[in-house]
Amino acid sequence: MDNFLPEADALPKHIGIIMDGNGRWAKKRGLPRKLGHREGAKVFKKCVDDCIDLQLQCVTFYAFSTENAKRPQDEVSALIKLFDEYLDDIRKMNDKNVRLRFLGELSFFPEKTRMKMFDAENATKNNTGLQCSLALNYGGRSEIIHAVQNLMANDCGSVQLTEETFGKYLYTSGLPDVDLIIRTGGEKRISNFLLWQAAYAEYIFTDVLWCDFGKSDLEAAIREFSERNRRFGKI
Repeated sequence: MDNFLPEADALPKHIGIIMDGNGRWAKKRGLPRKLGHREGAKVFKKCVDDCIDLQLQCVTFYAFSTENAKRPQDEVSALIKLFDEYLDDIRKMNDKNVRLRFLGELSFFPEKTRMKMFDAENATKNNTGLQCSLALNYGGRSEIIHAVQNLMANDCGSVQLTEETFGKYLYTSGLPDVDLIIRTGGEKRISNFLLWQAAYAEYIFTDVLWCDFGKSDLEAAIREFSERNRRFGKI
């Protein structure tokens, strides 16, 4: 029974993952925090493969928050370097039929990094497999403000404002709402992640640090999700 997974129609359509604990993983081993982030990047790539194997539709990884940008400059620079290396390796994602999207205030990043993001999105835009999004310099509140600003700039008076029309102005436009959010590292908070999209998400908090997170942990979260009774406010 340990390997049991629900049928395809019972799988979450969109999973959000808060990748937490890289710094603590490194500290436990007497290593610099940046080496924890490097190990976490390896786990991220493996998790994408696991999502493909499990035939999931959409996954969004919280890679770098607006608050993370306030960390010491050497750690922020190391993270940006990691993003650059990942983007250089994007061809492998394309070969796996993964569609990539980048969510957040991307103007924070150097121009060469932004161009790599644009090229990656463009190269994978017609892929029909896993829809993989990375939230970079992302905050849920700033996303909502950004959406309101775009709505106002596009003559909001000419359309009737509904949840559906507002959703078209979010970074996640075109993606289903989040069904399940997994946070690693033992903390029990949402940290400004997908506030609008996760209105009825199920949450699973695990003590496993991100660098130790594996396919069995992902499967366990999906099994727990499938066993919950989601009433969406109804009886």
